[in-house]
Amino acid sequence: MLPSYYESSKTRELEKVVNSLSRYYYTKESNTDFFDQVATIAHKTGVCIIISDASSNTDYTTDGFNKECLQGITFKKYKKNFIQSNQQKNKFITINPLFENKTLVYSLKLDSNTYIFTTSSLVPIDSTVSILRKQFIIVTIIVLILAFIIAYFISKKLSKPIIKLTKATKEFGKKIENENFDIPDEFFEITELAHTLKYANREVAQTEELRKELMANVSHDLKTPLTMIKAYAEMVRDLTYPHKEKREQNLNVIIEESDRLNHLVNDILTLSVMESKMMKMEIESFDFHLFIQNILNHYEIFKLNEKYQFIYENKESMIIKADKKKLEQVLYNLINNAIQYTGEDKIIEISVTIRKKEYLIEIKNTGVPIPKDDLENIWNKYYKSNKTHQRNVIGTGLGLSIVKQILELHNFEYGVISTEKKGTIFYFKIPRE
Repeated sequence: MLPSYYESSKTRELEKVVNSLSRYYYTKESNTDFFDQVATIAHKTGVCIIISDASSNTDYTTDGFNKECLQGITFKKYKKNFIQSNQQKNKFITINPLFENKTLVYSLKLDSNTYIFTTSSLVPIDSTVSILRKQFIIVTIIVLILAFIIAYFISKKLSKPIIKLTKATKEFGKKIENENFDIPDEFFEITELAHTLKYANREVAQTEELRKELMANVSHDLKTPLTMIKAYAEMVRDLTYPHKEKREQNLNVIIEESDRLNHLVNDILTLSVMESKMMKMEIESFDFHLFIQNILNHYEIFKLNEKYQFIYENKESMIIKADKKKLEQVLYNLINNAIQYTGEDKIIEISVTIRKKEYLIEIKNTGVPIPKDDLENIWNKYYKSNKTHQRNVIGTGLGLSIVKQILELHNFEYGVISTEKKGTIFYFKIPRE
């Protein structure tokens, strides 16, 4: 491509020279000024410039003995043909017989009697191309060798952490907790991948731990009522059958444990349906103030028998839109949770703060605060901050998980605040209509 590119460049150079002289020709004050300009341009560009008169054989040449100039019969023949063709401009390549070199000629007609012929030798291009080709071959070989060497070390540096990650990922399936995802911060993308795998590893490890706890706790909660039902049934059959009072007490225990077992099974089924996203919402408008009062009426037995205090001081009507049955389950679970973990004063406070765009509902108890590290995990199934299972006095250990699922179905914001000496507050927000 170099010869054609060189020829094209030379053509543009000669065309530029001719156009410059043409502009100066029409603005000159005298022929002396014009020929001075011709000499100046020829000196600057190294191009041979010939000014020719069509009516005679008189030519003005900047340097007739220069290899750039085309002279003799060849030039006269070309000049005659160009003048007779009546063309405005023309490009021509020929062999200069004087120096036997390849020469490019670019011609322009200034007026009916004056013509410019610019010539430039193309001979150096052949040797230049030959030298450049050899240089390119040598440079290409050197660059390829260097590229292979650099690529080898770069690929080795890149592949080392990838191989380590691959090995750690394979071990992931065999061992849940894996600490081999620590990669030096050298490559951003690989580091990000390592962090992602490390995060996934922690989440899977936590999920596995929760699964084990879930299995242990569910089996415990299923086993305990079943054992008691069986034991008291045998007592009714073998020991207390003739004694009406003891028999009724034992039968009541059987009924209570059956209810607990039924409650547990219902909670597990409810949570399974919610997590599968198959539960349908039945949104309706209702007075939330009356709704809370009606729920608290069901806790009168706790006031009478166990001296619990339920504080709810709101008097204002509040119309909201929600699934009434599911929201009822939320309040029952949160109040039951507060009863289970409240302090010795046995005070549970339900408060509603009416804001401009929402209602803030808070259920407070004065029990031992929840550790900060456990606040995010208490919504998980059967999560215990002390990692030891305690059989619930009320509920099944799935209450907060059900609360979470229901509030997220409603798109209600929720959370928990737990501080020393103030107890724990579970809250959620309902948008105002």
